[in-house]
Amino acid sequence: MDNSDVHMIYVLLDGVGDLPHPDLDGKTPLEAANTPTLDKIASNGAIGEVISVGKGIAPESDIAVFNMLGYKFKHADYAGRGVIEAIGVGIDFKDGDLALRGNYSTLNDDEIIVDRRAGRHIEKEDADGVAKEIENKIELSSPDVSVVVAPTIGHRVTVRIRKESQKLSSRITNTDPAYSNIGGMGVAKAVGDFLKIEKCLPLEDTEEAKFTANLVNEFSEKSIKIMKESQINKKRQNENKKALSCILLRDAGNKYPDVIPINQKYGMNFSCIVDMPVELGISEVLKMKAFEAGGLTDYEEKARVAAKAMDTQNSIYVHLKGPDEFGHDGDAIGKMKNIEEIDQRFFKTLVENIDSSKVAIVISADHSTPCINKGHSDDPVPVLVSGDFIKNDGTTRMTEEQAKKGSIGLLQGAEVVSKSLELIKSQI
Repeated sequence: MDNSDVHMIYVLLDGVGDLPHPDLDGKTPLEAANTPTLDKIASNGAIGEVISVGKGIAPESDIAVFNMLGYKFKHADYAGRGVIEAIGVGIDFKDGDLALRGNYSTLNDDEIIVDRRAGRHIEKEDADGVAKEIENKIELSSPDVSVVVAPTIGHRVTVRIRKESQKLSSRITNTDPAYSNIGGMGVAKAVGDFLKIEKCLPLEDTEEAKFTANLVNEFSEKSIKIMKESQINKKRQNENKKALSCILLRDAGNKYPDVIPINQKYGMNFSCIVDMPVELGISEVLKMKAFEAGGLTDYEEKARVAAKAMDTQNSIYVHLKGPDEFGHDGDAIGKMKNIEEIDQRFFKTLVENIDSSKVAIVISADHSTPCINKGHSDDPVPVLVSGDFIKNDGTTRMTEEQAKKGSIGLLQGAEVVSKSLELIKSQI
């Protein structure tokens, strides 16, 4: 496959898809938002719908992004988000280690989870300090076991457990009650308000899986005791901040992923602008050049770097995190305003810095995060392919409703890049 004649900026708006919401008069945030730049881009292209991973699967971001980049894993072949995040944050990881994604969470005195994200915005020195306390004080009953606890952004943590004398199994359940582990993939569950840490169980009848599950349970129990006695938590409680009471664990993995590098897959220089550990891990695994472009909300800088990258790259994937967090918080108005901000700060800057007669813009999402659910869902998300050379299909806005009427039709996530390239090449 040779796509060296194509120039494409591929933007994923994290969790931008949604459902009608009463706070927006029955509209979705995309429908309610005032987005003159996105409307102009939509009027210059064609639109469709995407189911990122599969019908009935409310995916986590890792497997959703892999699919949206064209990588569809069979369950047994997927390394697990824990591994991807460990790679993304630079933890020493080798086959046979156990890597898990974690959340700092807040428990009450009855060990009921009162906040799965411990307030979400956690000072880095507190997150790092508690992690160091766990690493330094934890004593597990099995010899030659070492633990790395690596906080990343906000409430997020990556945990790596290594036993020098044996391999650990990834065939175990999550302790996080909000997600199931289905063949290594994290899938969001419908949950109520009453949540407790779940016991880690083996998913197969092997000594390796049983031993690993017991090890994870011991880590959970002993780390909770350490956090309960932490001076950092006592200080947080005195300041009316939520305690970092436990680490909810999910998405176990024990092997480095084996995939075709993205440039080889598409026959082009494919690069990225990403911020979160999971996307950084994906870029490392796919051997995708990552450009520095400021922090999470430095939208103008990201747009300028993406436009400039077209001088040396055929394609750049840009991941904008904003909308997803408002979805998880159930804040439909905040999500609408964030979309408007991205429209004015990112997309307006982008179109001012590219030649749309030569560069295509492809916009979609990794998944839907409906505010009404406060979590990921399997609802289809829009996909838009735009450029002066793309025939408009009569759609004028990038919304869930218009996506149903677009000429692109319904795609699977793993088809988006190849189908977009086909459309661009057929009309360029």
